[in-house]
Amino acid sequence: MEHVLRVLAPRSGQTIVDCTLGLGGHSAAILERLKPDGRLIGIDLDADNLASARVVLQRVKGREGTVRFDLFHGNFAGLMDVLARAKVERVDGVLADIGVASTQIDDQSRGFSYRRAGPLDMRMDITRGATAADLVNRLSEKELAVAIEEHGDESDAKKIARLIVKRRGASPITTTEELTAIVCEARDFTLERAAHAKLHPAARTFQAIRILVNREMANLDRLLTVLPQVLKPGGMAAIITFHSGEDRRVKHAFRDGQRAGAYSADGRDPIVASEEEARANSRARSAKLRWARTPG
Repeated sequence: MEHVLRVLAPRSGQTIVDCTLGLGGHSAAILERLKPDGRLIGIDLDADNLASARVVLQRVKGREGTVRFDLFHGNFAGLMDVLARAKVERVDGVLADIGVASTQIDDQSRGFSYRRAGPLDMRMDITRGATAADLVNRLSEKELAVAIEEHGDESDAKKIARLIVKRRGASPITTTEELTAIVCEARDFTLERAAHAKLHPAARTFQAIRILVNREMANLDRLLTVLPQVLKPGGMAAIITFHSGEDRRVKHAFRDGQRAGAYSADGRDPIVASEEEARANSRARSAKLRWARTPG
């Protein structure tokens, strides 16, 4: 939080976009600094988050507050469409915290976790799109192997894909428990040994399938493309990633943007969590914050 606020440096009169609203943690801190007459625009793929975040932000705003916030259900890949709906041409800052939220992982009905029994869904927006079960039971062995290797950095991707195809031939794979058991078997892990592993053997496969289900890389690429177009002169972009594939995309986009003149500066070295922050929040240990500023 401290790093995000230092990079964006929100102040009264500015308009800031939080592309990944979640439960409103970042947005609440930003809105507080936009008082008395700034504006926050929040976007989230998960409609359930909007209602919770609205309560948090209204509390920050207060009954008579003049600072403004507007929330939109949608994908940050459609940022330009959201800004058109908000009647805003350019903004002073954009924040995106890429990846799945802890609230989604903890909800077993969403099917994100290999540690929780549930339907194999993994959609961040449950109102549309194919589920993880749809893809796991439909994609070819080669397609599965490529996705698991590329998005999960999984060295056993081919073995896992082969066993998925074999098992689904007997019966469709529909639950997180079934997929976890298949991955563990492919990687020669018992379920008991897997439960005590430092990195669960199914972690990378679940990450890869989730990224595939939600088209996360394509959406991030689209966001990175439009950022220079939506930022005012001197505007700041701040992006937090948790996966090497995402971080590489952000790093290269900001670097190439600076070379092309779209950005006047960028954070070549990512900002990472301190040991204290990592102890308080284990998810923060893999987080990398990169930023870029437009000329002006």
